[in-house]
Amino acid sequence: MERLRSQETGIFKKKPADLMQMFKDVQSKVSDVVLGKEKPLEESNPEYEKLKHYVFELENHLTEAQKHAYRLLKRHRELGQSLSGFGKAAKLLGACEGQALGKAFDELGAKSETLSIKLQKEAHQLLMNFEEPVKDYVRAVQSIKVTIGERANAFRHQCELAETMKLKEINLDKLMLTRSDRVGEAEQEYKELKAESEEVTRRFETIVRRMNEEIVRFQEQKTQDMRIAFHEFAKGQARLAKSIADAWRSLLPKLEACSDTS
Repeated sequence: MERLRSQETGIFKKKPADLMQMFKDVQSKVSDVVLGKEKPLEESNPEYEKLKHYVFELENHLTEAQKHAYRLLKRHRELGQSLSGFGKAAKLLGACEGQALGKAFDELGAKSETLSIKLQKEAHQLLMNFEEPVKDYVRAVQSIKVTIGERANAFRHQCELAETMKLKEINLDKLMLTRSDRVGEAEQEYKELKAESEEVTRRFETIVRRMNEEIVRFQEQKTQDMRIAFHEFAKGQARLAKSIADAWRSLLPKLEACSDTS
């Protein structure tokens, strides 16, 4: 009742021209809502905008990395299978040749099969130690994106309720001038709307707090996990490249000797 009395005092201090302008503003606002002319309600926070940009860009880059990791994994598997087939063919070829050449082909086949096993093993390591962590990282980023969407919806709902409350307050002022018998009902609607608005505000604050916690956890844990994954990936590729080079290099003297003999 005190709020109503203060509203009553406030409204009667307004000039008729002020009241007419106030009602015109309300009418314009309602028209914008009905016709969809309202600007979308979004947070105007530079730091939050930077964070959203970072998350969306990170998802794009991670998805690209995941795609190429899969291609590399597929290439390792295919190369391993090809080397296995080549090794078997070389051994069969060696069985058809004389002692020196036959032995050289046999060793070439055995070495190819050994490299095939290493490539298959490296493909499995790549899957477990790199592609899977990248997938997990992408899922974590997508979880943050879901929270960003929830935060945007909660903020929009909060703003819409704030605007609706303003309209209800203006409607109360208008009813006190024209329909005092309906003031009690309007006051009850306003109280219910205020309670809903407070609940939505609490929900928005909870989402913001949860999102901040997710970001901290993401930066502390997932970023470190990805550093390790990329480091292990580089070491694995270097180890595989050296192993392949050493294997072929060890064959060169025998193949050259065989060539000189022939």
